[in-house]
Amino acid sequence: MQDLPSFTDPNLLVGAEHFSDAGVYRLADDLAIVQSVDFFPPIVDDPFVFGQIAAANALSDLYATGAQPRTALNVVGFPDKDLDLSVLGEILRGGAERVQAADAVIVGGHSVRDAEVKYGLSVTGTVDPSRMMTNRGARAGDLLVLTKPLGTGFIATAARAGKDADGALAAATASMITLNRVAAEAAVTHGVRGATDITGFGLAGHAGEMAHASGVTLVLHLEHLPALPGVADAIDGGHLTRANATNRTHVEPFLQIDAASDSSNLPLLFDPQTSGGLLLAMPPSTVEPVLAACKSAGLDEACVVGSVEAARDVALVVR
Repeated sequence: MQDLPSFTDPNLLVGAEHFSDAGVYRLADDLAIVQSVDFFPPIVDDPFVFGQIAAANALSDLYATGAQPRTALNVVGFPDKDLDLSVLGEILRGGAERVQAADAVIVGGHSVRDAEVKYGLSVTGTVDPSRMMTNRGARAGDLLVLTKPLGTGFIATAARAGKDADGALAAATASMITLNRVAAEAAVTHGVRGATDITGFGLAGHAGEMAHASGVTLVLHLEHLPALPGVADAIDGGHLTRANATNRTHVEPFLQIDAASDSSNLPLLFDPQTSGGLLLAMPPSTVEPVLAACKSAGLDEACVVGSVEAARDVALVVR
């Protein structure tokens, strides 16, 4: 987007800079709208569940700002000559279920004929600008909390290869359809200002974006990273997505690895996540109540995964 014109509207609080999770535009001193869009091909066979996952993934961008979702538009690509429209109906029904769970409404959408199925949402929410979270809000001395376990890329890739060990895909699916609502609400309640959601660029990629945007260095501890059941087997089986390699290549210029290069958790840093958790930067005094709120809502794997330090010559350190 570097060749596109820049916008200087004083009410544009968050634009495309710093790879922000969503755009934020101020309507009044205490009210801003938050917008994002996301869609992709199916990663599971069940069309209803795919709709749920895609909707939760799109809504996550709003939760990363602390916004309350208000409206959603369906975005659809569908091969109507190859698949029955009932399949599309189930996808839309799954998406609607998650939008309802977010206390938002679907107001319409747009569809095109496509060679493969694609589905997602264009979402709009509202937030008080004085309470919103952004990926530029991390401060030296903060601790880093991750609210969902990692590994959806590994699990989905293994499942496509017929290697769904011990029902790992079911656990990954349950994580992907879980909204980041409770974690976001807890974070806003306790004054958290630094946040991003972990999606396609993996934990390392999105942590790096937060470090650059905030002007700090993020330190991640490999042994503290939560992983979905079955991830170790998927890694050992070589079920890496193509994005795992490209994500690592992307972050290497600003990444310092102090941990052992053969650590079994190292690939987790680069695994692209679908509807992953929030990475929250907060003062140590805030960690306990935020984690308590997450765990009370069933986010049992939420935990501290690192810390924020003053900026050094690299944006991201792994120990």
